[in-house]
Amino acid sequence: MALSEKIRIILVKRGNLSEAELARRMNISPQNLHNKMKRDNFTENDLSEIAKALDCTYNATFTFNDTGEVI
Repeated sequence: MALSEKIRIILVKRGNLSEAELARRMNISPQNLHNKMKRDNFTENDLSEIAKALDCTYNATFTFNDTGEVI
């Protein structure tokens, strides 16, 4: 599932928030957020800011399948 789809699900679960409201909470323009959502193009910082604005925790990790080590 694309990140933008996951974000849209969270917006619904957080009270049917709009992208514009999320952009306001992130202190960016709605157009900027819309473009990121459309392209599904987020930096790790963007994802952290989205999580903060939606009162979530964002975790980006790599896990070795053979050892279970998390990087």
